[in-house]
Amino acid sequence: MNILNALQGMGPAMLDAVGQGVLWGIMVLGVYITYKLLDIADLTVDGSFALGGCVCAMLILNKSMNPVAVFLRNPVAALAVATLAGMAAGFVTGILHTVFEIPSILAGILTQISLWSINLWIMGNKSNLPLLKVDTMVSRLSGAAGLSQAQSSQVIGIVAAVIVVAILYWFFGTEIGSALRATGNNEDMIRALGVNTKLTKLLALMLSNGLVGMSGALVCQSQKYADIQMGTGAIVIGLAAIVIGEVLFGWFRNFACKLAAAVIGSVIYFVIRAIVLQLGLNPNYMKLLSAVIVALALCVPVAAAKWKAHKAYSEGGEN
Repeated sequence: MNILNALQGMGPAMLDAVGQGVLWGIMVLGVYITYKLLDIADLTVDGSFALGGCVCAMLILNKSMNPVAVFLRNPVAALAVATLAGMAAGFVTGILHTVFEIPSILAGILTQISLWSINLWIMGNKSNLPLLKVDTMVSRLSGAAGLSQAQSSQVIGIVAAVIVVAILYWFFGTEIGSALRATGNNEDMIRALGVNTKLTKLLALMLSNGLVGMSGALVCQSQKYADIQMGTGAIVIGLAAIVIGEVLFGWFRNFACKLAAAVIGSVIYFVIRAIVLQLGLNPNYMKLLSAVIVALALCVPVAAAKWKAHKAYSEGGEN
């Protein structure tokens, strides 16, 4: 009965989970670029996600009457600057990796650690900043269209995700975008064709973290506060969403559909999390649940492939 009662009261929680899932889906698209296209687990993500939220919050809260400050106080302008801040974080990781030849995972860790102090400095040494008394994209849409906070988050997230997927689909069809994808597939071959792979890696890391920063800014405006720890575990959430999308929609062949599957995987992840929390799981165990989901999603396909190979070998031996 407790389970049935919990499931019956999940309407608002489910709506909020879908809205958050779509907004975080922009971050998942950024992780998709480095993890799936370049085969790099970029740990900058945890820091650049919070960076986007911190920059966005500070710009919106800025009370200066300077014309530039007034312009940047607009939530859309703040979102654009947060995206650029994320790209700057990716640029630093890219320089450490490509110019100074630091391994990508270590370069990401170094940038992530640095961003913890930088984010604190940006927020004036405060661990969090509330946005309760200022306008955001979500609150403006809620007031204009008469929607709830969760519904407005969904609409903004869906529109942003569609635009980003369309732009990425176009970009990766261009010459530089194709070179970027080829760098991940076969770096030696594409280098032999005269492509500067260091440049493509740098561009990919900037593009990835730019999307992560954008997602952080959108989540910040949705939840009405920025927090220094809001990006903690973001890379795990991104990986979980990607593998969920692949497991459920692995039959997609079109690149745009694969990108959409990553966003859908993010929504499914947050819906699963909402259901589990509604059933009474301690929120402190959510990171363990996320790690288990990623581990299972990564291990099951490998185990299944090995089982099929073993079965085929056994049947061949008998014949």
